[in-house]
Amino acid sequence: MEQSRPLDTLNRARDKRVIVELKNHTRLVGKLKAFDIHINVVLEEAEEMVDGSLKRKLGLVFIRGDTIILISPA
Repeated sequence: MEQSRPLDTLNRARDKRVIVELKNHTRLVGKLKAFDIHINVVLEEAEEMVDGSLKRKLGLVFIRGDTIILISPA
């Protein structure tokens, strides 16, 4: 069985929509464009979601890796 590393998983999610949950309970949804070894993330077409509803459109955002608690396919 082939082992999957976290950065490999993120690489497969590149250019796909992901959900990013932050320590402050903010949930962002957008297209994963880039990331680095610190899990700093760039999302394109990002939107802030509250209780499953759109709160606001943010566009292109950079998220510092140490604020992220979860990244999941949308």
